[in-house]
Amino acid sequence: MSSQPSRFRRADTGRVEAFSDGVFAIAITILVLDLHPPAHPPGGLGHALLEQWPAYVGYLTSFAYIGVIWLNHHQAFTRLRSTDAGLHAANLSLLFTTAALPFPTAVVSTAFQHSLSDSDARTAVLLYACVAAAMCLSWYLLFRHLERTPALHVASMEPSFPRHGMVRSAAGVVGYLAAGLVGWAVQPVIAAVVFLLLPAFYGLTTEGLIGRRPVGS
Repeated sequence: MSSQPSRFRRADTGRVEAFSDGVFAIAITILVLDLHPPAHPPGGLGHALLEQWPAYVGYLTSFAYIGVIWLNHHQAFTRLRSTDAGLHAANLSLLFTTAALPFPTAVVSTAFQHSLSDSDARTAVLLYACVAAAMCLSWYLLFRHLERTPALHVASMEPSFPRHGMVRSAAGVVGYLAAGLVGWAVQPVIAAVVFLLLPAFYGLTTEGLIGRRPVGS
């Protein structure tokens, strides 16, 4: 038996990836629960469905966000040969914020169905921005740990990969918080547009989507 303290022991990434995939799958599925048949008078179904458009946009936005998170997570873990306590902690913080995302999504879609610019809509976009920014911060902590722990990397991992991830994560923290503050102080719809665009940014800068060859193990 190894005399190495248990908190420093490393393990392969299989269990972490399987558990994370399960959380991502549940979180992305829960989003659809905010879509439901609307109450309507006879003959008014079409109008009632159209009035629920914020719920459809919220579903699309957060589905895209969680989908891109899953792609980024996969790309990161193809570059790892093992995990340690620090990586587990960073990964759990990422899963914590991902699992929380359906809540602010539902809050925003409900608020927007009543008004696009009242105080509730402003509060809702600020809440969404804070949760999304916290998720980006958890990514930053994960990449920072990878930068400090090269023993976890596969031999062929690009030296710039952790730093690249830290920059993208920091951009997300700033982007989401700025959007939330603008939405709260000026116009909530501005924040909603940024929320829709930021997952596209992360998708286009994910190695799995821009055609770069995955790193082998």
